[in-house]
Amino acid sequence: MYWSLDMLPLPPYVELGVHSLSGLLWTLLLLFLWHCYRIGSDLPKADHADGGKMSSRSSAMSFGGSCAGTEYKAQSKFYRGDLKNRFISMETEEDEELGQGYLTSVLSHALFPAQGSAQAKKLYSALQEYAKRYSWVGMGRIHKGLREQMKLKDHSTIQKPHLFFLPDVPSVPFFPRDAHRHDINLLEANYPVILAEFQAVYQRGIDSKFGWTSVGPKGRAVFPLYNAGVYVAANCRSCPCTYRTLLSLRTFISSNSLGSAGFWLLGPGVALGSSYGPTNTRLRCHLGLQTPALCELVVGGEPQCWSEGHCLLVDDSFLHTVSHKGPPDAGPRVILSVDVWHPNVAAAERQALDFMFSPDL
Repeated sequence: MYWSLDMLPLPPYVELGVHSLSGLLWTLLLLFLWHCYRIGSDLPKADHADGGKMSSRSSAMSFGGSCAGTEYKAQSKFYRGDLKNRFISMETEEDEELGQGYLTSVLSHALFPAQGSAQAKKLYSALQEYAKRYSWVGMGRIHKGLREQMKLKDHSTIQKPHLFFLPDVPSVPFFPRDAHRHDINLLEANYPVILAEFQAVYQRGIDSKFGWTSVGPKGRAVFPLYNAGVYVAANCRSCPCTYRTLLSLRTFISSNSLGSAGFWLLGPGVALGSSYGPTNTRLRCHLGLQTPALCELVVGGEPQCWSEGHCLLVDDSFLHTVSHKGPPDAGPRVILSVDVWHPNVAAAERQALDFMFSPDL
């Protein structure tokens, strides 16, 4: 049956010529009822002979919001809230073409690659536990990085972190100051007091009983304030202003084993061989405290020198070397090294990495 407005009974106010608010409401109500009827009459009817498929005259919308008029044969599991398509839609086109999307293996319950290292498997289990407690949302790059970590070790490259590599992170050996302007300005503003606190602990003597740790060759030592995400209470009490400065930084990695901070010494005539840092999710901020001549840092083939009172932002996941070629009486090169987050690591990823690399795990 086809309806038209001509068949509708006119409300009393039209016949009487009374243009009142109540009459307008009556008209709107009738138009609304007529609209509802038309919408209801256009709904697709189930075709029992075809097992409940939609009729071809109906316009279906895809799960991602495709245009009206596209033919779509929906199965019953689609309406039961199958979330697999929702997650796969978050992948890039390249991943979909290769069939290696970020979360494909998670959704298909595939096992972690057998050839993966024990450390990678441990991190993968920690990621699954994190997702169980919170969410998989935003975990695509971390999941992909864990599954592809073994491939990175098979390739010769100038950037090869040995513990964890987060894919799709743009990086360079040395970052501009704007990447962490607030933290750099804060460290440089506190340079005089930080230097004074270093000199106080240095004059007591470089000995383990005074909180120092010798690292590698003779002439290299560190006075840790944070060691693998755990603050060293006695050393922080010896340098209270430096400790408070660290707590004021916005991007300091203080909650997981990827983050450390402390005074690093390198004596004259010492050169450290080429090495890679553990991860590309962090940068190392070097505040120069004492920088004699002929001290050099080479990262990814690019040389740089420290400057007293100024910071360098370094991605040590690149191949890097450190050397102090000054004369014996030049004194040690001294920096305050602080690990900060890579600016391209999102907040959700930082939270997950804090969980995965928790010092308690």
